[in-house]
Amino acid sequence: MNQEITFKVLTLNCWGIPYVSKNRKERMHAISDRLSSSDYDVVCLQEVWSIKDFNMIKNKVKKKLMYSHYFYSGVLGSGICIFSKFPIQDVIFHKWSLNGYVHKIHHGDWFGGKGVGLCRLKVYDANVNVYVAHLHAEYDSENDEYSAHRVLQAFDMAQFIRMTEQGADVTILGGDLNTGPQDLAYRIISGIPSLVDTCSSCYSDKGTSECANNSYTPRKVANQSPKGKRIDHILYLGSKKFKVEVISCQQPFPERIPDKNFSYSDHEAVAVEFKLTKGEYEVINNDVRPTLKEALHVCQKSLRDVKKQRLWYSMMSVILVIPIIYSISLDITFQSLGAVIGLNILRLFITALICYSLFMSSIWNCVEQNALKAGCLEMETHLNYINSKFS
Repeated sequence: MNQEITFKVLTLNCWGIPYVSKNRKERMHAISDRLSSSDYDVVCLQEVWSIKDFNMIKNKVKKKLMYSHYFYSGVLGSGICIFSKFPIQDVIFHKWSLNGYVHKIHHGDWFGGKGVGLCRLKVYDANVNVYVAHLHAEYDSENDEYSAHRVLQAFDMAQFIRMTEQGADVTILGGDLNTGPQDLAYRIISGIPSLVDTCSSCYSDKGTSECANNSYTPRKVANQSPKGKRIDHILYLGSKKFKVEVISCQQPFPERIPDKNFSYSDHEAVAVEFKLTKGEYEVINNDVRPTLKEALHVCQKSLRDVKKQRLWYSMMSVILVIPIIYSISLDITFQSLGAVIGLNILRLFITALICYSLFMSSIWNCVEQNALKAGCLEMETHLNYINSKFS
């Protein structure tokens, strides 16, 4: 490696949900054309839910980005992938224990089997860990039922990065983290592994999602917050062998695809140019104890709510048995074929509700409780370790 090299990274949520995302095929081709004509060293993509889209992009960019990896997971695939100009030495995917709810089909996060993917690259004589992730979305900012899920995902990922970056000369995280710079989940992600935000000094108030200049942003949302939300990030960390500096941070894609009236995605791409030089990087260690205490409070509250939900679903199962028993006496009363068919359909519907309630009060509730308990215990362990260092 030379004494000094530049290293360009891009991240983009492609919004590539088959049969759901608008103009998906045209946009995917436009994204691949844009990448194939650029000079990025690493590209981190999210929401590439179709393997056909991944293969199409892979074939188009292979002259510039020869190496690639798609992280398979869940029912639909994780949606995250990495393209690289440099050889990929090793890969690993860490799936999160909480990924939303299986019955929330319209949200779909559970079916993606979300997690954090890691590719270790050989960049000349430097080992570079590139992580890509897509955290659970926030569907309702006023009543966010997934706040504990996202906090646990953030902590799990922060710990995963902290424990796997040993031996890496440079650490880079790119992705749609679904959390802003002031949010709890973001403070966990950046604070625990001491990652630095590449774009905070460049455009701290410029959004990457729900921006007014994006064709897919609803007018009402755009009027309320024209700058949008900055939830797509690239963060970094150096080592004792390599210094890392940010040369530039920008949103490189134009507002519209050439000759089209729509944007490349409902998110904006973020591109960062790094300068890597031999030398010791000065790690900025922040006191994460207040952040961990806040995260613990969120998860403990969620654990109490989940226990209450178990009782509610159990009661619902018992209550629904009553109309099933009562309907048995109606078999003699109803003489017409139509009435009998209608009654049986009603029984099937109620039976389905009973099965759903039993599943939610038993199997699913145990899964969620254990995930929350495990997360709380891990946070307490790390918090106790930090307290011992300060004592």
